[in-house]
Amino acid sequence: MPTPHNQAATNEIAKVVLMPGDPLRAKFIAETFLENPRLVNQVRNCFAYTGTYNGKAITVMSSGMGMPSIGIYSYELYKFYDVECIIRVGSAGAYTNELALFDVVLADSAWSQSSYAKCQSGETSDVLLPSPEVNAEIEKAADKLGEKITTARIHSSDVFYAEKNMPTFKNFHEEHGCVCVEMESFALFHNAKMTGKKAACLLTISDSLVDHTETTAEERQTSFHKMMKIALEAAAELA
Repeated sequence: MPTPHNQAATNEIAKVVLMPGDPLRAKFIAETFLENPRLVNQVRNCFAYTGTYNGKAITVMSSGMGMPSIGIYSYELYKFYDVECIIRVGSAGAYTNELALFDVVLADSAWSQSSYAKCQSGETSDVLLPSPEVNAEIEKAADKLGEKITTARIHSSDVFYAEKNMPTFKNFHEEHGCVCVEMESFALFHNAKMTGKKAACLLTISDSLVDHTETTAEERQTSFHKMMKIALEAAAELA
């Protein structure tokens, strides 16, 4: 059923969804890797495409930036579109020099200072988890493709620009074990937990807070092929 944020009919959204933040990355994934992709949502330009991969129905839908945005889209997909699994495919900033540009990180947990989960349901934990079975499929897919991934805790932040008197990436790495930062997965994991569904987060390092290297906007949109292929292979197994 359509919602205020999604015009697709229920049967136009697959049971497994890949969810990048960037609408143009969703468009790129769909048009590059899916067979017969169809644009099924363009409300607010949060594009959603449904097609097939390895013969399995897959939807790729953008989430926008931040936890409030992915909170809306993922909740609607789980609750109103009968989606069973969402795999976030996003970008992240490295907190350690052991991660380089274009390395792929699989979240085994998300630590956050966000109030999203508390406001949504009263959840008070600052660490939320992905679905173990989805992570296992992602690790199997990476192994099948011969791609190296780092499985570790990530930081889900509400803030991109923090003032100089606030804790730094070094604090988050040393005190909480976070290897990189993004802005969505804590809310996604919470919504999956609340609705009894599945979620995972696969990230590509787009910049480093350690050595200040960074990718371009074009590279963030079109060059994260390793992450995309791993996520699609896993999604096809889960579909």
